[in-house]
Amino acid sequence: MKTIKKVLEPKFKWAVAGLGNFAVNSVIPAIKSMRRSKIVAVFSHSFERAKEIAGLYSIKEYYDDFDKFLSSNFDAIYIASANQYHYEQVIKAAKAGKHIICEKPLALSINQAEEMVKTCEENNVKLSVGYVQRFHPLTRKAKEMLNADLIGQPVIINVSQAFNYPPNQNFRYQKEFGGGALRDIGTHCIDLLRFFGGEIETIQGFVDNIIYKSEVDDFVSATCKFRDGGYGNFYASFCISKPLNRIEIIGYKGTIVIENLIGKRFDYAKLTIQKVDESKKAFRMKANKILNLIKNFQKAVLENEPLIVTGYDGLINLKIIEEIEKSANQKRIS
Repeated sequence: MKTIKKVLEPKFKWAVAGLGNFAVNSVIPAIKSMRRSKIVAVFSHSFERAKEIAGLYSIKEYYDDFDKFLSSNFDAIYIASANQYHYEQVIKAAKAGKHIICEKPLALSINQAEEMVKTCEENNVKLSVGYVQRFHPLTRKAKEMLNADLIGQPVIINVSQAFNYPPNQNFRYQKEFGGGALRDIGTHCIDLLRFFGGEIETIQGFVDNIIYKSEVDDFVSATCKFRDGGYGNFYASFCISKPLNRIEIIGYKGTIVIENLIGKRFDYAKLTIQKVDESKKAFRMKANKILNLIKNFQKAVLENEPLIVTGYDGLINLKIIEEIEKSANQKRIS
């Protein structure tokens, strides 16, 4: 009797650039948990850091030279580097034929983002952005409810994301590197408004330093009008110690509220829906959002599934950020 040998599928090869806490504690563990995936290389501007993390996770190759890093044999790269490195690293990775997930915000300027999206298209590589809030099952559930017209036309959508993050030497507190509450966490709020409400027609906002007097904003608030009707509000902050992070979708026939989703990695999130003349219904679920983002991206590359977040989303969200900054500057009274 002949023995039938099982043919193992080759694993999808990943690399990670930028080895801060998010990459080390979230991105790398997520990729390593996937059966069809493996991380073959890591990059850091610090050789010692690259060597340390490679040893910690049994990754064979580690680099402090980005060009040499790109010569390694991998299929896709997760760019978790600081904002100021996104543009150069995405452009080089695309030209090297690597598929890319880039952390948010996609770039420091619209011009950079447009070139990044164009270069990825020209080199036939996929580009996604780390807008992880779209990847929680309850976020997807809320979107399905909206599509099914369960609460009617949305009238107003409110999103808030805040935490206490005192000034430090991190790039998030350096204006030239795209720091500030708007660009760091406000961009997540903008993405959720677009995800639930559709494209934004107009937006106006305020950026301020309410608690921490630094060169970047510690608070932002904005109001938008959606192209297909209805309005949206959001605020994001570095200066609230006990935040009420939540999403509210208030429609003509009912309301959807999502709590404990933003800023929570592994806790149970809660979705509540209340329709006119019906009792409340609640759903609770926890999920690894970064893992779901990476799974979607890998399937898009291997099986041509649609990307849930595209490079174009990163570009549009950056345009909205710049509109908020522009409107905020115009409102200043001397």
